[in-house]
Parts: sequence; structure tokens; C-alpha cells
Amino acid sequence: MPFLKKLRRIVLIFLLLFAGGLVALWYVARHADMFFPEIVDGSGEGLYWGRTPNELLRYAKKRLSGHTRLELAALPVLDAVERRYARPVEGVLDTLGKGQREVPGDIALPADIHVGSAEELAQAMRAARPGQTIEILPGRYEIRKRLDTGTAGGAGSPITVRAARTGEVVLLARDVSATIKVSKPYWIFENLDFEGACQEDRYCDHAFHVVGEARHTIIRNNRMLDFNAHVKVNGEGGAWPDEGLLQFNTLLGRRPRDTLLSVTFFDLVGANGWRVEDNLIARFVKSDGNRVSYGMFMKGNSRGGVIERNLIICTPEAISRPGVRVGISLGGGGTVEALCRDGDCRFEHRSARVANNIVAHCNDSGIDVFKSSSILIAHNTLINTSGIDVRGAESSARIAGNLLEGSIRSRHGALIRQERNEIGDLRGLFLDADALSLSWSGTRNPVEGIAEVTTDFCGQARGLAGFLGASSSSGGC
Repeated sequence: MPFLKKLRRIVLIFLLLFAGGLVALWYVARHADMFFPEIVDGSGEGLYWGRTPNELLRYAKKRLSGHTRLELAALPVLDAVERRYARPVEGVLDTLGKGQREVPGDIALPADIHVGSAEELAQAMRAARPGQTIEILPGRYEIRKRLDTGTAGGAGSPITVRAARTGEVVLLARDVSATIKVSKPYWIFENLDFEGACQEDRYCDHAFHVVGEARHTIIRNNRMLDFNAHVKVNGEGGAWPDEGLLQFNTLLGRRPRDTLLSVTFFDLVGANGWRVEDNLIARFVKSDGNRVSYGMFMKGNSRGGVIERNLIICTPEAISRPGVRVGISLGGGGTVEALCRDGDCRFEHRSARVANNIVAHCNDSGIDVFKSSSILIAHNTLINTSGIDVRGAESSARIAGNLLEGSIRSRHGALIRQERNEIGDLRGLFLDADALSLSWSGTRNPVEGIAEVTTDFCGQARGLAGFLGASSSSGGC
């Protein structure tokens, strides 16, 4: 009996200590910036836990991994704390006028070639000549073999592949890595719908793969569902597909991607002068491998990128699910030397403008800069993200006129210049920030504008004075 009493006392003390430890962990999660200005993990990478409680919680879960008994006891508490900081949204979010737009059939222009099968489309693309327009007749087309561009268009005579109106043509990818590979300059693709329908996610990698000599590619007003990197842009054969345009497209994921491949819905490596404008990019979640996903990035020693007027939603539901989700990145996680332009990886990107974007519901940075210099980040609105992160001694950024939750951070020697940014809980400024109902809930005072940013999220002129954040008026466009 004395032994049993002693054993019960030991067990009781252990349970009290364990419960006290969990309570302490919960308190620390709420006050992470006080207790953890910096933690270094096994790789030697500095992790600044002053950023958000979600980052501390992810770190704690990582350390618990493999310790079954501790996971059994601690994970429910960590999950409960994490749910406190997650802000899941019920219902369908407003697209604020971004993404694919409806094109009525009565305004369609004449076409040179009409095709009604996947085989006819492939043949027409191989044989097309500068200035020709290939129009795909309404229908659903199974693509089991990659479609390729055969010849180059011209500066005044591009080759166009289109549907007469949106929603009438669906290209269904069946176990093909890239639905369309663009390797020649001056091609335009518009009004098409793409769906990834592969047996395994690793097979449906891209809707578009733009490579090599494919300069001045225009991808406009398309809808792309369920690919790993819906649009991939990179060099090939020593050539780079510079000066492209991605505009008015909808890039969506309907479920987490179960793949070891990169999950970045717009993935650019090494190409210069691309403009990414007026797109809707949403629900990018990676459930395998490193579980890191991006809405878009530009990296690989590229330069001159413009990212403007986009709506990026990492995931409105289950925000605290495992993994890391970043909205917009210049630099991403870095590039191996063999893939960088000219074999030079000292900088991932240079001289970019990231302006007038709305980024929402990311469990990590809304905007991330890594090894990238001369970056202008202006008039963006970041809702329910950890804010703006600038990393690496090579990095320099001017951060001006932004409206955000989270914080603005310089890490590992990055140089930043801040001007007239506002940081706080945006739920008090808008009618319903989390649901993207972005009418002001009260009176806002205009501020002096940023000279380099003359329009807003809706493309309207800002004038000499306007509001902080992406929109100079209330609501969408």
C-alpha cells in the first residue's frame, strides 16, 4: 500500500507538471515575440518567432514529430491554440473583379482556322503562321499528348489560340506533364479553361510551360484548375522567354496537391520583364514533401518583374493545416546554380515592382523577398498573413503605402526603407476584411501617394493623394 500511495503521488505530480507545461506553452504562444526573438533550428537558419504565434506552433509541432506519447498529449493543446489564431472564412469569397472575365460570343473576332478535336488543334498549332488565329470550337477536349508551338509569330503578327467565349472550351489534361508547351515567340492564348485530371498529381504539373525562345508570350483570360505549377516559365537551350504577360487569369486548386514537386501556381525562373496583372490565384496547398507552397514567385537571377493588381488567397478554410503558404515571393526558397540565368545565383531577382495586390489568409508571409535587390513593395493590402519578410544581406526593398496585418521584417542583414505603412487588425477598418468585403467601416484620411504607383487595385488613377493599401476606393472593381 505505501508503494501504491507513493506511485499515485508521483503520477499526480507528473500530471500537474505536464499540465503546467502545456499552460506555459499556451501562454508563450500568445506572447511569442517576448520570449523568442530568435530561435535557430537544426539547419542553422534563424527563425524569428516574434513574427506570429503560428510560426512558434509550427516549430513546436516539428520538434514533437516522432515522439508519439508527447504528440498524443500535446498536439490537442497546440491545435486548440492554433485554431485561436486561424481565421477560417465561411462561404464563397468575393473575387473583387479579378481573374477570368466573361467574353460574350457576339464580340468575337473572325478566326482563320477552326478546330474541333485535340488532334486538329495539335496539327493547327504545329502548322500555324504569323498573324493567324486558331479558334477552338465549343466542347471538352481530352489532352493525352502535349500541345506544342510549331513556328514563331511576329511583333505585329502574333499567333493566337482562343475560344470565342469563356466557359465553352475545356482542355482536360490526362497524365500529361504540360498541357501546352510554348517554345516560340509571339503567341497568345486566351479565353480557355484547363483542368488537371491525372491519376497522380505529379503528372498534372503545368497547364502552360513557357520556355527558351518563347519571348512575348501572352496568357490572357484563361481559367486553370488543379495543377502543381499552373504556369511555369524557365530557360531552355541557353534562351530565355522574356517579356511575357499573364493577365486576367484564374489559377485555382480545389484540393491539396499530393506531390513532391514544387507547388507554385505561377513559377518563374530566370526570365526577365514579365508582367503578372489582374489575376486571381487561390487555394495552393501542398500536402507532401516539404509542404511549402507559393501563390507565385520570380527567381533564378531574373529581373524587371511587375506584379500588380492581383488577388491572392492562400486558403480561406483550414488555414492552420500543416504546411507553409506564402502569397507572393521574389526569390522563393532559392535556386540551384544550374537553373539560374547565366549560371549566376547571387541574386534571385532585381528591380521588381509589387504593387496594388490584395493577399489574404496565408499562414506565413503575404509578401516575401529573398536575395533580391531594388524591390518596390507599394500599396498592397495583406489580410490575415504574417506580413512582409525581406531576407538575406543581398536584399534591398522600399516598402511604402502598404496596409497590413502582421509585421514588416528585415532578416539576416536585408536593407529596407519604410514609408507610410499602417500595421494593425484590418477587421476594424473594413466591413468584413476576412470575407474580402472591403468597404471602409469608417472615415479614412487620404495620404500622399507613391510617385511610381499611379493607379490602384482597380486600375483607377490615384492622383496626388489616396489611401494606404491596394484600393483608393471602397470594395472591388
